[in-house]
Amino acid sequence: MKNGNTTTYFILLGLFDHTEAQRFLFAMVLTTALASLVGNALMIFLIHRDVRLHTPMYFLLSQLSLMDMMLVSTIVPKMAADYLTGKRSISPAGCGLQIFFFLTLGGGECFLLAAMSYDRYVAVCHPLRYPVLMSWRLCLRMTAGSWFLGAADGLMQAAATLRFPFCDAHEVDHFFCEAPTLLRLACADTFVFEFVMYICCVLMLLVPFSLILISYSLILAAVLQMRSREARKKAFSTCSSHLFVVGLFYGAAIFTYMRPKSYRSANQDKVVSVFYTVFTPVLNPLIYSLRNSEVKGALRKYMGQCSALSHD
Repeated sequence: MKNGNTTTYFILLGLFDHTEAQRFLFAMVLTTALASLVGNALMIFLIHRDVRLHTPMYFLLSQLSLMDMMLVSTIVPKMAADYLTGKRSISPAGCGLQIFFFLTLGGGECFLLAAMSYDRYVAVCHPLRYPVLMSWRLCLRMTAGSWFLGAADGLMQAAATLRFPFCDAHEVDHFFCEAPTLLRLACADTFVFEFVMYICCVLMLLVPFSLILISYSLILAAVLQMRSREARKKAFSTCSSHLFVVGLFYGAAIFTYMRPKSYRSANQDKVVSVFYTVFTPVLNPLIYSLRNSEVKGALRKYMGQCSALSHD
């Protein structure tokens, strides 16, 4: 590891030590990651297979599951391989790819959750006009926009971060390459870039979050005016799962990227990163399937078909 841009590798210090307790935590994280991959893959499969789920709402949900699967696949296999083999090096290209995919998927999920909140607003407040206000064309545009904005942010931050010269201390105190952590190794003034990155994070987080708050404020006002208790219950049930996912995702992201630099610590960053790269993706399919009768119906139908085939 040399000064300037002649960096040959970085060393990821990782998340766990080789103690008995740390091995148990590693096994728990790995099991959770595998459950996340299986759960999100099953969600995508059910949405694709069941015609009743071919609606904009479930298409957006399938995109959320796809992003979560890719996020786990970007982070966990490298972390697990490093822990099991003891080889914790990563090339600048590999580091850049991790930063790019991590920010692409994280940023894309921010805007996708905002699109899902608009979908719920239209479904609750304007149900008769839903096919017009939430057309397939608009749904596809919002989805493509989410991927594009996330990719633009990821490409910009990955390219800019790796352009800095890095000093002899090449150990990254993290289990994957994350831009704020990598910048601590730069032997150049990063103030301007960190300020720009902070503004980007504010826009990527607070703009969609504000749209979500507006959507659910309008939903709450509409629900409170409903006379039917059954209608209110159905509206709350439809939206509460989405709100729970939003709270988990945005809470962890805001804590990580919008804290002042003086309040950051490596251990806190690693714990929060595990939360939104491993545990949040496994909660999404659980929340949406356990609280959604249509998804549970599609799962029962598929299990029934599998059972019938096994008895033939």
